[in-house]
Amino acid sequence: MLATLSNFINQKSQKISSAALMVAFFGLISRLLGLWRDRLLAGQFGASRTLDIYYAAFKIPDLIYSLLIAGAISSAFLPVFYEYLTKDKEEAWRFTANIFNVLIFILIGCSLVLILFAPQLVYLVAPGFDDASKELTVNISRLLFLSPLLLGISALASTLLQAFSRFLISSLAPVFYNLGIIFGIVYLAPRYGIWGLAFGVVLGALLHFLIQVPSLFNIGFRFRRLFNFKEPGLIKVAKLWLPRTLGLFAFQINSIVSTAIASALAVGSVSIFNFADNLRWVPIGIVGVAFSTAAFPAMSLAHAEGKKELFLQQFSLAVKQVLLIVIPLSVFILVFRAQIVKIILGIGNFNLQNVQLTAAALGLFSFGIFAAALLPLFTRAFFALHNTKTPVLINVFSMILNIILSFGLVWYFAGYTNIAPILGLPLAITIASIVNLLWQWVALKKIIGN
Repeated sequence: MLATLSNFINQKSQKISSAALMVAFFGLISRLLGLWRDRLLAGQFGASRTLDIYYAAFKIPDLIYSLLIAGAISSAFLPVFYEYLTKDKEEAWRFTANIFNVLIFILIGCSLVLILFAPQLVYLVAPGFDDASKELTVNISRLLFLSPLLLGISALASTLLQAFSRFLISSLAPVFYNLGIIFGIVYLAPRYGIWGLAFGVVLGALLHFLIQVPSLFNIGFRFRRLFNFKEPGLIKVAKLWLPRTLGLFAFQINSIVSTAIASALAVGSVSIFNFADNLRWVPIGIVGVAFSTAAFPAMSLAHAEGKKELFLQQFSLAVKQVLLIVIPLSVFILVFRAQIVKIILGIGNFNLQNVQLTAAALGLFSFGIFAAALLPLFTRAFFALHNTKTPVLINVFSMILNIILSFGLVWYFAGYTNIAPILGLPLAITIASIVNLLWQWVALKKIIGN
């Protein structure tokens, strides 16, 4: 029975469509758990300063994870790993072990430095908080620095499993991450308050990694005593990683600016913005991220083997499938935004005004969901081609546009008594996302053709 279970967990996905379906299915499970998590948070805390502190404290550790790991390390690691694997399998494993060790060292170093400077960083993230709220945000963020360390190692494990088409177990990891957070909300928060939420996040990050360990060893990975900063493969990964990190930094700046602006508005604005943003990410995560995750290894391998037509075929099919699913979902969210928010969040301390504001923000977000869903696929297409500069430049421009629009629209809406200023933030993100996608579309067409 154990052998049968092992075979099921470690099965290979033979096609992009089947891999995307698997990733999307478990992405749906993870997102549903995420919605349940938000429902529990809304019911227990409402749009309160406590929840504002929780979301603000998340921003700094999330910055580390997003810059060093999310998308960046996977996008940079996979193309180089395939180059090693097509030449010498043993060297590929040595290269991977070295990457793991160096990554752990960097994550620990960055976490220690940022723990030291957490007060200054919190001031940038939440300048509108009072002194007591800022102090609590600092302390919570320091505990949460354990999360990017665990998630960083786990994200590289997920990328390695995806390189061998083991999408099932890597797709299960986010499910366990959300289960850990929900455990913190249900069982720890009633006793320890906001600290219980933070402990739940750390527990979820630990489960995210542990669930993948058996499959990681199943494909042949072994930890080794290797620590070489001068390894050619590591240097090449760093060259691919740096531009991608700069691009992700642009997105993180947008998130930090949005949180900083919201912290200076009415109490609960940070929570309302994050709740609407989380709802927006449900179709993006289920569809956009699923197809980009499934297509990236195949596109990278096609480019490594010099099969341009196969690359174009895989990319084009993924784009069409994403649009086919996301556009109807966006229309559904726009039409039923109030009902969606009320059903998911409208309980306990989350009052009618909170529901209405969150629904209005979600409605504005819905116009840009198609763009946000396609952006991971376009960016990974550039990375599969080893082109890192183009998407970075476009992302930086979009970041600047978003920041200008955020300040401008919030200020503009503040002049109307019947429009909440917080609605300027989702509108700014929507416009910037659409501009970003159109620009990437034109740039990619110049490189690979129609």
